[in-house]
Amino acid sequence: MRKVCRLAREVLDITAAEVRPGITTDYLDEVCHKACIERNVVCHGIPDQRILLDGDILNLDISIYHGGYHADLNETYYVGDRAKADPDSVRVVETTRECLDMAIELVKPGTLLRDFGKVIEKHAKSRNCSVHTTWGGHGINTEFHPPPWIPHYANSKVPGVCKPGMTFTIEPILTLGKPREIYWPDDWTNVTVDGKRTAQFGEYSMHIT
Repeated sequence: MRKVCRLAREVLDITAAEVRPGITTDYLDEVCHKACIERNVVCHGIPDQRILLDGDILNLDISIYHGGYHADLNETYYVGDRAKADPDSVRVVETTRECLDMAIELVKPGTLLRDFGKVIEKHAKSRNCSVHTTWGGHGINTEFHPPPWIPHYANSKVPGVCKPGMTFTIEPILTLGKPREIYWPDDWTNVTVDGKRTAQFGEYSMHIT
């Protein structure tokens, strides 16, 4: 798990370094694919020919498989100069980043799995952002989506506590608008019902025995 997560971080950083105005997500997929092949791993994504513009925000989500283990992490990036991003975009990106950091601080044996959602939703609301409740963190190891389920919202009834040796993701998605979504006709692309921007940050967390 340590190795595959380190490789996933390398792939994410290499791909993110190429984010700039004027390129396409197809190009980023090519960079990501090359980085994966060089490390003898697999990733997935649906790129296209849309040209990224100054002021856009972009989420890169890397999932790789290596040596029998999975890794999964993502971050949201500014395209071009952050100063050219509108204030609302900066608010949702930075608040989501802070929510993840605050949740990670709670990671230790004995923490209730539902506690992560409490701190995430409280901070999101303080910045006038909403948490998408459909998506959550998940266990990750030799399977990609095993238990436990990690909700990112408050007042969940999810059972369980953090235990030594557990590996799971925390990956909140915040939006500037309504926390509801719809699928495009491709049955994969997921967008907000009101077209408002979202941001997501996700990391794995490991408890050392």
